[in-house]
Amino acid sequence: MNKTFNINLGGYPFAIDEDAFNYIQNYLKTIERHFSASEGCDEILYDIEVRMAELFQEHLKGRSIISMKELDEVIRIMGKPEDFGAEPMEEFHYTGRAKTETNRINTGKRLFRDPDDKKLGGVCSGIAAYFGVEDPLWVRLIFAASVMLGGFGLITYIILWVLVPEAVSSSDKLSMRGEPATIENIAKMVEKEVTELGDKINEWSKDIGSKKKTGR
Repeated sequence: MNKTFNINLGGYPFAIDEDAFNYIQNYLKTIERHFSASEGCDEILYDIEVRMAELFQEHLKGRSIISMKELDEVIRIMGKPEDFGAEPMEEFHYTGRAKTETNRINTGKRLFRDPDDKKLGGVCSGIAAYFGVEDPLWVRLIFAASVMLGGFGLITYIILWVLVPEAVSSSDKLSMRGEPATIENIAKMVEKEVTELGDKINEWSKDIGSKKKTGR
């Protein structure tokens, strides 16, 4: 008879049996060691935990305890440490079916509002990302033309703004573009966002410095 533990993964509470608890601890520690030198390490780990929690909720389907079966399914989707260049896990040897089975990663493409490229609520940029339109300007022009021609563009936009969720986590943003939310892709997205944020802060600092010099 296995013991069970209560854990909080990405803000979601779960019960997990002893074998799966020991395995997931080792898995997350291995990932943490790999990304420890990254500036976005904490954000990467948090987004990975959130994505794993979402997958556990999907796979449990009413069952109350995470076992190795559910953990095996989630790791199959997220990827093993060695899949993204990390050292293999210590003490445990992953004996799942990922080596022999066809990759069954479901991209889970979903419609979100895009907070990173929005003019109002991010509806148009979210639709553009969902349908693979490179420039959201075209979607904005369609909505604008509909409003000017007396169509339902404005009402439709407001309804979508209310109903469609905003892409908050890295896995949301990957799903919005139809990309698999694996550990590797989540880490790349977080590191890109951290780099872009650093560039913006540098630009703001330079701008403020130049204004002080010119007395404006």
